[in-house]
Amino acid sequence: MVRFLIRLGVSLVLAALALAIAALLVPGMHLHWSGFLVAIIVFAAVQALIEWLVETLFHRGAPAVAGVAGLISTAVALFVASLGDGITFDGIAPWVLAAVIVWIITALAAWLSGKYLLPRIAPEKKG
Repeated sequence: MVRFLIRLGVSLVLAALALAIAALLVPGMHLHWSGFLVAIIVFAAVQALIEWLVETLFHRGAPAVAGVAGLISTAVALFVASLGDGITFDGIAPWVLAAVIVWIITALAAWLSGKYLLPRIAPEKKG
C-alpha cells in the first residue's frame, strides 16, 4: 500500500513537471493555472488507466508495443485533460509535440524513480 501511494505521488509530480516543461518548450501549448491541478489529476488518471489497459491486453508484448502505447496514452491523456480549463493547444502540431515531450519526460523520470528512488524509500518485502 505504501509503494502504491508513493508511486501515485511520484506520478502526479512527474505529470505536473512534464506538463510545465512542455508548456515552456512548445509554442501553442498553454497552461491555465486555475485549472492546472485538475488537468494534472485528469492527465495522470487517464494515462494510468490506458497504460493498465494496454498492459492487460499485451502483457507479454514486445517493448515496442509498450513504448507506442505509452506515447498514445500520453496523447489521449493530453487530449482529455485539454477538454477542461487547465490546458489548451493552438492546433494539432503543438498537441503532438507536447505529447512527445511529456512522454519522454515521464518515461525517463518514471524509469529513474523506479530504479533509484522507490527502492530507497519503500523497499519491496522479501520472503
